[in-house]
Amino acid sequence: MNPTRRTVLIAGAAAALLPTPALAVPRPKAAATPPYASYWYPDSFPSGSPGAGITWRSLKAWRAADDADLAFNAASVPLAARFTPTPANTTARSGQARIQSLVSFGPTSSNPSQGSATADYYALTHWAYLDELVFWGGSSGEGLILAPNAPIVDAAHRHGVPVLGNIFLPPTAYGGQLQWTRDLVQKDSSGHYPLAAQLVAVAAAYGFDGWFVNAETGGGNTALGTAMLGFVKELKALAAAKGQRVTWYDAMTVNGTVSWQGALNSQNQAFFQAADDMFVDFRWSAATLASSGTKAGQLGRSRYELWAGVDVESNGSGSSVNWDAIVPTGKAHITSIGFYRPEWTRNHLPAGQRTPEDFHAADDRFWSGRSLDPARPDASDPWRAPAVSVADRSTVSSLPFASVFNTGHGLRWYEDGAVASDAAWNHLGLQDRLPSRRWVVRTAGQRPAVSFDFADAWRGGSSVLVAGEPDQPVVVDLYATRLPIGVDTVVELTHRTDAGSVNVELAVATAEPSGAGATPPYTYLPVNSVNSWQTSTVRLSGLSGTIHALGVRLTASDGGAVRWRLGGLAVRDTAPAPAAPSDLRVTAASGGDLRFAWTAAPAPVRHYELHRVLPDGTRRFLGGTCQRAYFVAGLQPAPGETAARFEVRSVGELYNASTPVTVTHTW
Repeated sequence: MNPTRRTVLIAGAAAALLPTPALAVPRPKAAATPPYASYWYPDSFPSGSPGAGITWRSLKAWRAADDADLAFNAASVPLAARFTPTPANTTARSGQARIQSLVSFGPTSSNPSQGSATADYYALTHWAYLDELVFWGGSSGEGLILAPNAPIVDAAHRHGVPVLGNIFLPPTAYGGQLQWTRDLVQKDSSGHYPLAAQLVAVAAAYGFDGWFVNAETGGGNTALGTAMLGFVKELKALAAAKGQRVTWYDAMTVNGTVSWQGALNSQNQAFFQAADDMFVDFRWSAATLASSGTKAGQLGRSRYELWAGVDVESNGSGSSVNWDAIVPTGKAHITSIGFYRPEWTRNHLPAGQRTPEDFHAADDRFWSGRSLDPARPDASDPWRAPAVSVADRSTVSSLPFASVFNTGHGLRWYEDGAVASDAAWNHLGLQDRLPSRRWVVRTAGQRPAVSFDFADAWRGGSSVLVAGEPDQPVVVDLYATRLPIGVDTVVELTHRTDAGSVNVELAVATAEPSGAGATPPYTYLPVNSVNSWQTSTVRLSGLSGTIHALGVRLTASDGGAVRWRLGGLAVRDTAPAPAAPSDLRVTAASGGDLRFAWTAAPAPVRHYELHRVLPDGTRRFLGGTCQRAYFVAGLQPAPGETAARFEVRSVGELYNASTPVTVTHTW
C-alpha cells in the first residue's frame, strides 16, 4: 500500500471461538483491569519503552494458558453457512465479484474486548455483501499483529462472514524495521517457521478465520523474499488444516523488495499461489486488472480471488472509481473488490455528532446506493454500490429464527419495551441477523422512509421504523430465508403503531421470485394492528414447504401520516427455555470495577446478560456478551447497601431467558 495514501494506521485486536473444554478463567487478582483486544510484535521490540496504556508482547512467547484475557476475547459464534437468494435486481450477480473490507474498528492498544459505553461505533450491518473482513491496523509503537476482538467475529460469523487478523509490517516511513520481518520468517532448527504455527494457534484459540499478511517494510533482498515465500506456504498449509485462510497483500515482491504492482504478475504470483487470495494495490488500471484476471486463470485460479483495492478512507461513497474496470455492467466481472477503510461512513461525521441514525444513513448510502433500495438501483448514481453488482447472501435457514433488529449499538438498552439501562453502548456480538436488502419497499404509490430507529425499541437498542404518508399499500421486504414449515410453525411480530391508522399483514413467500428483480410470490396473512407494543402470533394456515421470503404489508386506513414500528420477528415451532449458566463469580475487583466469570450453559445459547439487582428489587442491565466472562466498570453502592447482588441469564435464539445464576459482592 502506498504510504502517501495512508493517514493513520491504527487498530486493536482480539477474538475467537472459545474451544471446548472451556479455558480456565484466571484466578482473582488484586485489581480488576479492563480486558483489551490483543496485539503483538513477532518477537523483538522497538528500542525504548512503551507509551502509556501500551503493552509490548511477543507473539513467539504467547501461550493460550498464560493469556489472562482470553476468556473475554475468544469468540463463540461458529461461522454460519450461507445461501444466495434470487437477486433483488437484474444487475447484481452471484458467483462473480466478491467483496473484502479492510476495517480499523479502533486503536491498536486499549481497544475494548467487549464493547464500550458509547453508541459512536462502526456498527457494520451490511454483511450480506461481504465475503471477507480484515481487522485492519497495527502501529510500529504498539504492535504489528492484531487478533480481531470477539464482538466483531461473533457478528460476522452470525452472517456467514470470515474474519482475518492482520499482520502489518510497516513501511520505514511509519517506523517499520526490517528486523520485524526477519523475526516473522525465522526458522527453527528443524527448518520450520515457528511463528506460522503460533499464528494458526492464536486464530484457533481466539476463534477467527486466518490472517492478512501485509509486508511493506523496504530494504529486503532475494533471500528475505525466499524466506517470506516459505513462511506463507507453511502458514497456509497449517491454516488450511484448521479451516483457516491466508490473504496476501500486493507489496513485497519475490526479490524481497517492496514494490506495489497493482497487478498479478511475475513479481508477486508466487505469493498469490502460496495464499488463498491477494489484495491488489490501488495502482491498478483497467489494463492491469484485465491481465491479472487472465493470469489467474492461467495459473488455475479464479480471477475473483483477486481483490482490486478501492480506497474509500477519504471520500467514501463520493470516491471516484473506474467501476467498469472491476465490475462492468455489460460483461463478466473482472476481479473482486477490496474496500480499504469503509468505516468512512462513521469517521466522516463530525466528532461528537455521530448519531446512530446519521451513521446508518451514510452506511446505507455506501452499500445500497443513492436510491436506498437495492430493488431499484439509480442508474445515474456515480457510486456503484455493492448492492448494484453483487448478489446478497443470507444465513436464515433453520428454526428457531428471531430478530429484534438490534444493530449492535444504541442510546439505551430496552427489555420488553421498557428502558433497562439509559447508558449508550456498543457491542457487535449482540447484533442480530439483520435484513440484507435495505430497504426494499414495493408500492405503486408514495414510498415511506424505512430505517433503523434508536428512539425506541422492544429489545436491545433499535427497531425498524416505517414513516411517511403512503397512499397505496406498501410491502417492506425483511428477510430472504430457507425456513421449513411444519404443522406447528408460527411467525411472531412484535410491533406498534405510533401515528396514524395502519392495517398490518405478514407477507410470506414459499417460493423464489420468477427472476432477478421480481417480487417474491407473497401470501398475505392478517395481523392485529395495535397502538402499544404487542406480539402477534400468526399461524401459517394453508402454507407448506419452505419459507423463502418474509416481509410486511402496510395499508394506511385514512391516507394520512403513518409511523409504524417493528420491534421483533420470530419464526418457530416451539419455544423451549434456554439452559441456565452456573457458578457465577467475581474473579477480580477494584472498587467498582469487577471481572465476572461463569460456567457456560450445558446447551447452546445466543448470549448471556448480566443484571444488577438493586435493594428495592429493580433489575438494571449491565451488559451482554457471547463469552463467559464480562468486565464492568464504575459501579457504586446504593445508599445503605453493603453488598451488591448480580444475576446472569442465558438468552436463547428466541430471546427467552433462563433462570438466573446469582452472586453477591461485598463492597
